[in-house]
Amino acid sequence: MAITWRAVALALLGLAPVAVWPTGSTVRWWVLVVVVLVALDVLLAPSPRVLRLSRGPSTQVRLGEETSTSLWVTNTGDRGVRGLLRDAWPPSAGAVDAVHRLEVPPHERVRVTTRLRPTRRGDRLADRVTLRLHGPLGLAARQRSVEVPGSFRALHPFPSRRHLPSRLAVLRQLDGRAAVRTRGQGTEFDSLRDYVDGDDVRSIDWRATARRQHLVVRTWQPEQHRRVVIVLDTSRTSAGRIGDAPRLDAAMDAALLLTALAGHARDRVQVLAGDRVVHARVSGTDRARLLHDTISTLAPVEARLVEADWSALATEVVRLGTHRALVVLLTALESSAVEEGLLPVLPPLVAHHRVVIASVTDPAVEAMRTERGSTGAVYDAAAAERTLSLRRRTATALEQLGVDVLDATPEVLPVRLADHYLMLKRQGLL
Repeated sequence: MAITWRAVALALLGLAPVAVWPTGSTVRWWVLVVVVLVALDVLLAPSPRVLRLSRGPSTQVRLGEETSTSLWVTNTGDRGVRGLLRDAWPPSAGAVDAVHRLEVPPHERVRVTTRLRPTRRGDRLADRVTLRLHGPLGLAARQRSVEVPGSFRALHPFPSRRHLPSRLAVLRQLDGRAAVRTRGQGTEFDSLRDYVDGDDVRSIDWRATARRQHLVVRTWQPEQHRRVVIVLDTSRTSAGRIGDAPRLDAAMDAALLLTALAGHARDRVQVLAGDRVVHARVSGTDRARLLHDTISTLAPVEARLVEADWSALATEVVRLGTHRALVVLLTALESSAVEEGLLPVLPPLVAHHRVVIASVTDPAVEAMRTERGSTGAVYDAAAAERTLSLRRRTATALEQLGVDVLDATPEVLPVRLADHYLMLKRQGLL
């Protein structure tokens, strides 16, 4: 049971007779009256068990946007009920107005809707639903909490999607949909056309020229259906926060932009996320659903406080296929983790694939390096300088193995990775 503010007001109202008859019996009689009325109100209140609760289907929403969840409340009793309903969710679900006034006539059903604005990526599970049904006097109520399963998925906001149209325009120029077909390394035969002044004589097709009795040249387009493997490191190094979000979210943003771009280029994209084991795997050739599936699959992936097993992750990359691929490793350039875990497995990968390591750098470290305002700031600047020096040393060691290293802030890294992919495609290096 639960008492309401009316019961408290009724108890305080007893101060008046106590002031007139200041005796112990007056207090006892007034307390007895309050207890009897509250007990009577509880007995007359409808039981919460007459209500049947069901929840609508789960939804997906991009982080920062608003969605809603609905509860259907069915009154199976012969009396109308009134009271309060609280649809409880974890704080990260961002429930707005989770407490609802409830009035359900007998044998009818009503719907209550709770608005949700999540503040963290991932799956959010509903907590218990609490029913509080008031008695006719409004002094007390019967209360019961029941579990009504429900969930929704907060997707990655994918802020770098604003850069996708400009990169797709570059891609259209590369594959010939908005420009003249080209000839060069890493291109595939497209079609034949008549020779015009300025064409490369090496493109002349002599057999077709003999058949048509005039010069004919071949046109070419960049190679398609290349393999792109993206590996997201979810180990302890990805748990560090950069600004208001973990490093993993920034790396995920870069992976999503590259996935969308490579999917439009008709390349085969495969995404892995893991540390000691693989937690998520996305692979598909349907570019219409590739990005959606990748965002949905990566949404519940969180960083774990364990060291990455790069031997296991490299084995998973090899299992995906033996053909040459562009392998993008999204991990932190932390010297100890790279030197002990990643460096030993890179030579076999570099021998068979084009390897790119993309890392998110913290802009606060760069800002700290330039501060000289106090003694503490000078020590902070020295620590930041050492951190950046170790990152540069690690990047140099990786480049000596033939690895392309990209190190940029969360806002810049997705664009740099996309531009690097377009450069490799332009030069036929995939």
